[in-house]
Amino acid sequence: MRGKKPLPPVILVTVMMSFLPFHLYGHQLTEDPCTIQILVPGLKGEPGDKGHKGAPGRPGRVGPKGETGQTGLKGQKGIIGRFGKVGPNGMKGLKGDMGDPGPRGEDGDPGVPCECASMRKLIGEMDIVVAQLSSDLKFIKNALPSPAAVAGIKETETKVYLLVKEEKRFSDAEAYCRARGGHLAMPKDEDTNAAIAGYITDAGLSRVYIGIHDLDREGVFMYVDRSPMTTFNKWRKGEPNNAYDDEDCAEMLASSEWTDVACHPTMFFVCEFDKDRI
Repeated sequence: MRGKKPLPPVILVTVMMSFLPFHLYGHQLTEDPCTIQILVPGLKGEPGDKGHKGAPGRPGRVGPKGETGQTGLKGQKGIIGRFGKVGPNGMKGLKGDMGDPGPRGEDGDPGVPCECASMRKLIGEMDIVVAQLSSDLKFIKNALPSPAAVAGIKETETKVYLLVKEEKRFSDAEAYCRARGGHLAMPKDEDTNAAIAGYITDAGLSRVYIGIHDLDREGVFMYVDRSPMTTFNKWRKGEPNNAYDDEDCAEMLASSEWTDVACHPTMFFVCEFDKDRI
């Protein structure tokens, strides 16, 4: 069979043995030859072919954990990577100190003689108008985060009024005006009341909050600067009526009349500022 060594040939040796006749118990035995067979290994056979590779044996047991190796040497510093994206611009720095004055320039050519009195007067008047416009623009920028929320400016001899086209509750509207140095508008005479009413009409509105309420004591209305209403009012007929026991603030209609209203709805409002504080 392939893969197994052949058995060596067997040499059969036959030994013939003769026994001489002898007498046993008076009997004579005849010659009886005896045959003995002996097996002797033959010569070694030729080597057989190499057998097929056997199946893998079962895995051995896991050996013990080896000792921790020594820490390797620190590698060399790598090359510089690519530059990253440019970040956003930083905040604008503080204005630097004024530099030293430069040398005086050469004198100019003499002017042409003329009668300039009337021109100087006109220029002076224009300077006054420009200064007033600049003051108004500065006031608007300081008073409101967005000039688009202002429907123009109305003035009297002592007051400046701004109609703010941002809907707010009464308390928020008053806080808005106060944070900018004023109050909700407080009409204390007929002329002021008419000016504010015209402001509302020109802006195409029907009603706005004004600075009047009876939050401290029901039925006793006062201005938001806590001054009493003793000389003037413009209540609409049947007002104030405290409808639903929830009307403690006031609004002005485009008709110039007042009505009491709840304080929580949001609507546009008019702020009032003293000219001498602007």
